[in-house]
Amino acid sequence: MADNLGNRGPQDRARVNISEAWELQYWTNEFGVTEEELKAAVKAVGPMVVDVRKKLGK
Repeated sequence: MADNLGNRGPQDRARVNISEAWELQYWTNEFGVTEEELKAAVKAVGPMVVDVRKKLGK
């Protein structure tokens, strides 16, 4: 089955995936931060969106 190219969000919206370039771009836009800030937050608190959001103060 082909990917749905109309779905532009991450596959797992509860986790921040910084391994895929398009997800990295999605989450930097979502949080309004740079790639470096996002990667540092994920490294500090893990991939859960709730925790990353708290770390970034968003």
